[in-house]
Amino acid sequence: MPSWWTAAVATPRQALASGDHVPALVIGSGYGGAVAALRLTRAGVDTHIVEMGQSWTTPGSDGKIFCDMLNPDGRSSWLRTKTDQPVGYFLGFPANKSISKYTGVLDSESFAATRVYQGRGVGGGSLVNGGMAVTPRRAYFEEVLPSVDSGEMYATYFPRANAGLGVNTIDQAWFETTDCYQYARVSRMRANNAGFTTTFLPNVYDFDYMKREAANQVPRSALASEVIYGNNYGKRSLDKTYLAAAAATGRLTISTLHTVTSLAPAPGGGYTVEMVQIDTSGRTVATKAVTADRVFCAAGSVGTSKLLVSMKAQGKLPNLPSAVGEGWGNNGNVMVARAGLDLTGALQSGMPAMGIDNWADPNGPVFAEIAPFPAGTELWINLYLAITKNPNRARFTFNSTTGKVDLSWQASQTQPSIDAAKRVFDAINSKAGTIYRTDLFGVYKTWGDDFVYHPLGGCVLGQATDDYGRVPGYTGLYVVDGSLIPGSIGVNPFVTITALAERNMEKIIATDLH
Repeated sequence: MPSWWTAAVATPRQALASGDHVPALVIGSGYGGAVAALRLTRAGVDTHIVEMGQSWTTPGSDGKIFCDMLNPDGRSSWLRTKTDQPVGYFLGFPANKSISKYTGVLDSESFAATRVYQGRGVGGGSLVNGGMAVTPRRAYFEEVLPSVDSGEMYATYFPRANAGLGVNTIDQAWFETTDCYQYARVSRMRANNAGFTTTFLPNVYDFDYMKREAANQVPRSALASEVIYGNNYGKRSLDKTYLAAAAATGRLTISTLHTVTSLAPAPGGGYTVEMVQIDTSGRTVATKAVTADRVFCAAGSVGTSKLLVSMKAQGKLPNLPSAVGEGWGNNGNVMVARAGLDLTGALQSGMPAMGIDNWADPNGPVFAEIAPFPAGTELWINLYLAITKNPNRARFTFNSTTGKVDLSWQASQTQPSIDAAKRVFDAINSKAGTIYRTDLFGVYKTWGDDFVYHPLGGCVLGQATDDYGRVPGYTGLYVVDGSLIPGSIGVNPFVTITALAERNMEKIIATDLH
C-alpha cells in the first residue's frame, strides 16, 4: 500500500475569493479530478479544486460523519426532503424516508427518463459507491477506446491506478466461512448450478478491517449497513488516498460547496470561471469570478457534459466541437432481485465481493455484481446490479426555455439491458425454482431500469477532445473524467476512469506544462 494511505484526510480548506488567480483549477474532486490534482501538485503546480459538495470531516450529533442506510437523515441526500434510494419500495410500499434538507452525500439527479446517482463531497463518487475496483476486459477496452494504447494501459496505468486507489482482494478462505457473505455464497451456488461462471472482485474497502469488524474488534461500517450514504470506517475513498497525497504536497487548496456556473476565455489569457457558493441548506451565500491559467473539467459525466454543452449554447465557448454532449450511456445498468428459500443472512457486508461473469455470451453479455441487501434481518432476497453491453446512446442538449441541460435518454433504450439480464436470471430462477421480486423497484416492477450508477460519456475521447482530453480550439482546457468514456466499459468504471486520467495527465504535464 502507498505510505500515504495512513495520511490525514484531504482538508486543505481555503475558499477562493472573487478576483483570485490560480495556475490550475480542477472542477470536481472525483476520480479524474483527484488524479489531476495529485499529478499537478507533484509537478510543482499550485492547484485549486472547486467541489460542489462539502468536506466530510465533521461528525454529526451521533458522533459519526455518515449515516447508515437503515436510519437516513439529512446527511444521506443532496438537498432533498425525502431519500431516493435505488431500492425504493418494499412489499410494494414506498420505503423512502423523510429527512431534513441538507447538502448530503448522495445526489439523485433526475432527467426525463432516468435518474443518475452521483457522490457529493470531497472525493466525489468514491464516497458512495460499493468500492468494486474492476479492471475491464482488455478486448472490450480496445473496442470501446480503440485509439488508446492498451499495452500501455494494462502494463502501466491500470497498475498505477490500482496502487493509488488502495485496491485489495478478499481472503477467500475467510469469505467461505464468514456470516456476512452468506448472501454472496448463495447467489454463487445458484449461478454455478445454472451453468454460469462467478468471480471474486477486488475492492478499495480494507478487507482486513472488515475481518476485524466481523470479530467485533473495531467499529463496524461495511457490516453496519453503510454504503450508499458513505462509510465511516474501512473505505479507501479518494479523500484518504489520491487527495490526501495531493494535500501533502502543500500545493492543493479546495473550495467546498462551490458550483461552477460559467467558463469562458479570459481577456488576458486563461479562463474566467464564475461560481456560486452555498451553505448547507442550499442557500446561495456568494457569487465569485476567478481566473485560471488552465482548467481541468472533472465534474463527472453529467456535470462536465452539462457545463460544456451550456457554455457552447450560450456562446461562452462557441467553438467547442459538435461532439460535446454526445455519446452518453448508462454502462448497461439494470438491477434485479430474486426471492427463494435460501437463507441470505441477517448480517450482510455492504461491500460486494463477487460477480456473475457471462460477458462471453454473444447474445447478450452480462457482468452482474452480487449485491447486498443489508437490512439487518433475514429477508431471503438475492440482489444484483447487472452491467450489460447496451449499444444505445443519448446526448445532452441545452434547453433555452428552461436554461437547463436535458438528456435525451428514453426508457425504451434500457430494453437491451433488460433482455440480456433476463437471459441470465431466467435461467437461474428456472434451475433454482425461485422467482423475481417485483416489490422493490415499484408497486409491481421486476427491473430497476430507471436509474444509473455508472454514467459515462458526453465528452468522448478523440471526438469531443483530442486523444488525451485536450479540448480542441481552447488551449489549457481539459476533460479528465468519465465523460471521456463512450457510454460503456463493461464493469464498474472507476478504475478505468482513474487509469485513463493517469495516462492523460502524464502526457499533459510532459508536453503542455514543461
